[in-house]
Amino acid sequence: MTYPLVSELADAGIPVTVSCRVLKLARQPYYRWRNDPVRDADVLRAYRINALHDAHHEDPTFGYRYLADEARRAGWRMSRRTAWKLCSQAGILSSAQRRRRGKGKKAGPPVFDDHVQRVFRADAPNRLWLTDITEHWTSEGKLYCC
Repeated sequence: MTYPLVSELADAGIPVTVSCRVLKLARQPYYRWRNDPVRDADVLRAYRINALHDAHHEDPTFGYRYLADEARRAGWRMSRRTAWKLCSQAGILSSAQRRRRGKGKKAGPPVFDDHVQRVFRADAPNRLWLTDITEHWTSEGKLYCC
């Protein structure tokens, strides 16, 4: 937020009008901020985050849905979407998260020798053949097609 900068410039003797014009700010929101620098919405957000944090401290396995329910029981009304947003902003994570399958794994060593050497250009017809291996699940297991 640049309003503290405008205040510092005003203390240094630069008029607020000039500072707001240079920083491309409207003067009215600056004066509103100067009269009440902490908004009610910011205070409410801080109280809600504290309620979520307290509920998370009691049981770290709770996700944002249960944390929202616990905060509601403590008197802080919020939707689950608001609880999700506040938890993600505050870094409140459940200790019991699902493991993701198949993503983020490093590729293993190549199963075959690379005879093509990644050059996919043939000098003449029938010199270089490429194929694709696909894997299909069946009731008997995996079926590999080439």
